[in-house]
Amino acid sequence: MELLKNLNWRYATKKFDTSKKISNNDLDKLKEAVQLSVSSYGLQLYKILIIKNSEIREQLKPVSWNQSQITDASHLFVFCNYIDASPEAIDAFIKQTAETRNLDLDRLNGYGDFIKSKLAEKSTEDKTSWLKSQTYLALGNLLNACAELKIDACPMEGFEPEAYNKILNLKSQGLNAAVIAPVGYRHKDDHTIGLPKVRKPIEQLFDII
Repeated sequence: MELLKNLNWRYATKKFDTSKKISNNDLDKLKEAVQLSVSSYGLQLYKILIIKNSEIREQLKPVSWNQSQITDASHLFVFCNYIDASPEAIDAFIKQTAETRNLDLDRLNGYGDFIKSKLAEKSTEDKTSWLKSQTYLALGNLLNACAELKIDACPMEGFEPEAYNKILNLKSQGLNAAVIAPVGYRHKDDHTIGLPKVRKPIEQLFDII
């Protein structure tokens, strides 16, 4: 499997080469890979900001534990979940499904009502957690696509979401910064290059029942 080779090649890059930038062609491929990510009910209740602007990234660095990846990487992906799963968002998804698959909208309204009823059963806390979790599914596709293209990435939770929300004006858009990933190319002086991966043994990680 090429995927296994790619996953063995990748690592959470700690130092990026500031002189190397991702091409527009490769960036388009990364965006399409994220677009094709799975999500619960297919709703994709998130948005991804791809930040190139160096001034904005300088503002974000102090609220990202001053980690150099924020400013040194080619691009910074910020995965934002929607704060709420609104009925309007579900209606829009149902309408898009009908148009994409050339179906009668009336045939799908029952499914839309089902989704709304299941989400209504969740507590506010559970819904918040569920919405944030959706972004990690998309993040996984980004990391795998980066590995295939031999682009480095570093998934990060080491940042202050509320500060990101303020700097990027996310709350006014109904969004919340959930997880981030600088992407670019590893620096030859990154001290973590080539370190053996630390993973649980397969026989410890899996049980076949």
